[in-house]
Amino acid sequence: MQAFEYSKPASVADAIRAAGGGDAKLLAGGQSLLASMKLGLAAPSALVDLSGIGELSGITVSGGQVTIGAMTTHAAVAASAEVRQAIPALAKLAGLIGDRQVRNRGTIGGSLANNDPAACYPAAVLGLGATVRTNQRSIAADDFFKGLYETALAEGEVITAVSFPVPQQAGWEKMRNPASRFSLVGVFVSRGPAGTRVAVTGAGACVFRVKALEDALSANWSAAACDGVKVSADGLNTDLHGSAAYRAALIPVLAGRAVAGA
Repeated sequence: MQAFEYSKPASVADAIRAAGGGDAKLLAGGQSLLASMKLGLAAPSALVDLSGIGELSGITVSGGQVTIGAMTTHAAVAASAEVRQAIPALAKLAGLIGDRQVRNRGTIGGSLANNDPAACYPAAVLGLGATVRTNQRSIAADDFFKGLYETALAEGEVITAVSFPVPQQAGWEKMRNPASRFSLVGVFVSRGPAGTRVAVTGAGACVFRVKALEDALSANWSAAACDGVKVSADGLNTDLHGSAAYRAALIPVLAGRAVAGA
């Protein structure tokens, strides 16, 4: 492990000041960053721990929106009676992330800022048409995810919360790696205030929507509507866990299962 400075500010403003300049990193749950440091893939000179900022944690439901603070853990989302009632698929997704340690340490804000191509939360954010709120602005889900480990966040910008519109129906299914529990392919479907949306994670370099499935489900919200939809394998991932063609074939299958479970 490399030597680094450590601080635990009590406000977002203090965290931004502490992280300013150099190669300091903000520390949320640490489930990705600390692993990268142990492997020698990252060596920040300082870590700024966000866990002391109370305003970044918590869940509220109001005005047809579920708002989750950036430092809220996956376990807290999965266990929330309010989330289970308003958006059961979101609670289900949170409860299937990683293992107990990951769920009790990992945070929604950390997951979104990292934007791992196989992470689960990006599919929920894009699949529900959520809004990512920062210390500077509000960013629509369709504008937030830019590419492999890349988001719309600017330097000095920190995720403070995520607001999800409560849908009429939503569902989540994933084919998971049995070791890491990351999604080989994960599909989040919803219909509601943001329209009919289908978001896929694990299949490409970044979470993405599938228009063909959205069109089919807009016309007929049923598992059967996904059966005849073909998804192109162009640009999808091929690795030791599955080919691009395999992932393309999984997408409509998992979408159908998600609809059936919605």
